[in-house]
Amino acid sequence: MFDNINAEFIDQMIDKIQKSGLGKIVVQQGDTILTLESKKENIRYTHTPSAMPETASPATNGNVPSETPAVVQGHVIKSPIVGTFYSSPSPEKPPFVTVGTKVKKGDVLFIIESMKLMNEVTSEYNGTVSKISVNNGEAIEFGQEIMIIE
Repeated sequence: MFDNINAEFIDQMIDKIQKSGLGKIVVQQGDTILTLESKKENIRYTHTPSAMPETASPATNGNVPSETPAVVQGHVIKSPIVGTFYSSPSPEKPPFVTVGTKVKKGDVLFIIESMKLMNEVTSEYNGTVSKISVNNGEAIEFGQEIMIIE
């Protein structure tokens, strides 16, 4: 294992990540690699509608009507990481948002569990949730559409 790495060293590296704005620090000693990634970095992706129509994938899980409009209205919120989608903070709690919920910039939209870490994804927009494309507990991919805010 690491000779010079202990809890204090890890705490110092975490502090450096937070103060510097870096998203990740990788430390290697011999064959062992320690990677620290910042939860602070909530990357959100938006989609600007193009001339190319969007088509529904075969695995639509029943949430997409057969007559999906070709152009997306609003801001598409995509998954910043691979993980498991959770709509609420715990199974007994209500979802953070549902279709029709008005959200403000900074409101928590959902949680993605990745590598046993719960990552809250917050809104970068003010608006109304018009579509939720995934189900609670569903495995999601990087860049997958999660919801639309108009």
